[in-house]
Amino acid sequence: MPRKVIKALGTCLFLLYMAGLVYFLFLSEEYGHGGAGEYNYNIYPFREIIRYIRYRKLLGTWAVLTNLLGNVIGFIPFGALVPLMVRGARSAWRMTLLSFEISALVEVSQLIFRVGCFDVDDMILNTLGGLLGYLVFRVMSRWYLALEVRKTGKVSEAGSSAAKKCRNRG
Repeated sequence: MPRKVIKALGTCLFLLYMAGLVYFLFLSEEYGHGGAGEYNYNIYPFREIIRYIRYRKLLGTWAVLTNLLGNVIGFIPFGALVPLMVRGARSAWRMTLLSFEISALVEVSQLIFRVGCFDVDDMILNTLGGLLGYLVFRVMSRWYLALEVRKTGKVSEAGSSAAKKCRNRG
């Protein structure tokens, strides 16, 4: 599959992902965004993560998985798709920082609009998810490059520079 097609497909998937993310974070009544009432927030790192783990039997497996793993899994597509579209986001450091920034934007928006709840632990888990997504991108990029080499017997110009970087680090 040509790189332009992969990039276009990645862009379409990213737009669908962002639409879903906006829906679940701001509009879905299933996740407690529909009603008015007292607004809750957490500004202490790891407080809610520890609470969910400590009281997992009382809260139930579904609540724990939805909160902890949901926040990680929810940002994996972000970390995997952004580097596909933006060359400047192809380092672990940049992707981690970008994941944190977008997560902070979401959490601050929830605080301002009093939708969901502001939680610093969500930012930690989202950032971890973005980093895991970036690792998926890296693995898939290397797989694609190896497949391209096997098919054609030669490395493309982009693959050649990536191979040189790997040899130089070696």
